[in-house]
Amino acid sequence: IIEEAENENSKEISKFIQKKNEELGQIFSEKEPEKLNGSEETLVLTNEVQEDNKITDLSPAVRKIVNEKNIDITKIKGSGKNNQILKGDLINAMGKKPKPNERMIKYGPEEKIKMSKLRQTIAKRLKEAQNNAAMLTTFNEIDMTKIIEMRKENQEKFQEEYGIKLGFMSFFVKACIDGLKDYPVLNAEPENNYYNISFAVGTDKGLVVPVLKKADELSFADIEKNIKKMSDKAKDGKLNIEDLQGGTFTISNGGVYGSMMSTPILNPPQSAVLGMHNITERPVIIDGEIKARPMMYLALSYDHRIIDGREAVSFLKSIKDNLEDPKKLFQKN
Repeated sequence: IIEEAENENSKEISKFIQKKNEELGQIFSEKEPEKLNGSEETLVLTNEVQEDNKITDLSPAVRKIVNEKNIDITKIKGSGKNNQILKGDLINAMGKKPKPNERMIKYGPEEKIKMSKLRQTIAKRLKEAQNNAAMLTTFNEIDMTKIIEMRKENQEKFQEEYGIKLGFMSFFVKACIDGLKDYPVLNAEPENNYYNISFAVGTDKGLVVPVLKKADELSFADIEKNIKKMSDKAKDGKLNIEDLQGGTFTISNGGVYGSMMSTPILNPPQSAVLGMHNITERPVIIDGEIKARPMMYLALSYDHRIIDGREAVSFLKSIKDNLEDPKKLFQKN
């Protein structure tokens, strides 16, 4: 009797499960995806997911080579099952020779390019500076946080009032003038009581160094306007001799090209040159904590025949102090 009762119960349970499975199957087959907010379309997967799946299909050895060599697997046809990329496919791809050098085919293994008059003058002056001066370079770094914040806070109002953007160069020019007043030996010749700041401009024809005359008498807006005016003239090839003469100190900004560090060469007869570089976030210790800050390396090259290390290092330190607290520059000017 007990066995018969158990068999009957098993049959009822089986029928119940079968019935519920049929009901669920009917619900999922008939129901359409609901639209979000009554208007959004159903999400469609893109090719990016397919490419990710292609990467996951790689064997561990192949995936390691792809990551280490930064190989674009979308350009490689796999020879494995279902076109799977094998290790041999990668090796064959890395062994392919690049296209022939079209310039060498056109001009031969050696190509002679005549130096322009400007390039010849640049080469002559730079070599003279290297041969005649006892050049030495000292370095420091600046936390650019406060300058970036100040520019961001005042940019719109500055542009509305003066019709030009507030850049970094005006801060550096002001900081250099302040330092040159404290350490006049770096201002070309100690007896110079004027501050003509040269700034390097890269053009298609070569490097030129126009001069901001009497920069100590210029406001931040005047400095920005004159730098733009001179830069445009340089790029258009319209600089005259007067624009290039009379500089007492030079600022060179290799950071616009992505330079992280350099040792700038003197611009004769000047005795010092400041090199700016790119701004990158780096970890620094602040109040015992590691924080990411926008940092810039500074390089000061100087003629050690007339400038001692104490003066050069102190000058660079004064620039650092002024730029890390830029409100000082506005108060002094």
